[in-house]
Amino acid sequence: MPDLMLDQLVAGKPVRIEKDGKSICVTKVGDEVFAINDTCTHSDASLAEGDVTDFKIECWLHGAEFDLRTGQALSLPATQAVDVYTVKIDGNSVTVEI
Repeated sequence: MPDLMLDQLVAGKPVRIEKDGKSICVTKVGDEVFAINDTCTHSDASLAEGDVTDFKIECWLHGAEFDLRTGQALSLPATQAVDVYTVKIDGNSVTVEI
């Protein structure tokens, strides 16, 4: 069963899903879909509420940026990466693998 449908995703507009007890931020950039842990490593804030620019997402609370492809923290105040999850797309079905 898919976690969400591809046509539900709007490029640059992250969404939050819950899977296996985890909050996950799913974002479409161009034709690609990325999934990272939804919680900023600097503070307990939802990354799905942040802004996406290219392959970066910015935490709305303190401005820390993360690479959607690697999870790497790109700017302070965050110093730790977020977890990255594999995304499988089958037609219109999007599945995040934990």
